[in-house]
Amino acid sequence: MEPVNKIHSIAVPLLRDNIDTDAIIPSREIKAVSKTGLADGLFAGWRYRKSGGREPDPNFVLNDPAYQNARILLAGANFGCGSSREHAVWALKEYGFRAIIASSFNPIFRGNCVRNGIIPIELDSHAVVAAQQPLSVDLPAQTVSAASGEVWHFELDDESKSMLALGLDAIDLTLLRQRDIEEFRAQDSKKRPWAYLEAS
Repeated sequence: MEPVNKIHSIAVPLLRDNIDTDAIIPSREIKAVSKTGLADGLFAGWRYRKSGGREPDPNFVLNDPAYQNARILLAGANFGCGSSREHAVWALKEYGFRAIIASSFNPIFRGNCVRNGIIPIELDSHAVVAAQQPLSVDLPAQTVSAASGEVWHFELDDESKSMLALGLDAIDLTLLRQRDIEEFRAQDSKKRPWAYLEAS
């Protein structure tokens, strides 16, 4: 996973509450279990005209040329609610987003963001609205800075911060403790030899 520490980007304002994972990536857009090939289906129900094709709806913010290549998404409360499909985060990541700023997140979605290299930033709703301008996200400092000079601090637990900054998934994070795991196993096998299979 690619590490992420600092992001400088315009922020896409999708300031709606309760955006669920089926809105982020409709089930009809999930045609494989791969992490790739999902970006075209991102927000497909809103992004394209209702005719059923792929004609962009000019009224949807992702189709505004001003926000092309944006790496930060602004959203409302309870972002990522609904089903726990990880495809939603995969689609956001493949599209190019590396940070999502919202007033709150569904906990499962938030965890999926961390495990896939997207910084989930929780700010109060007034700050989210004020952040509609070019932004700088500084993960080590845990700050969001606006072009206007405003700075907001965000909370992030140490484990999530390490995973994002070092580009680690959950397995990589566990393997950092491999020596401790092996030492524990060696000591425990002496105390409880009956719990271990003998080597053939």
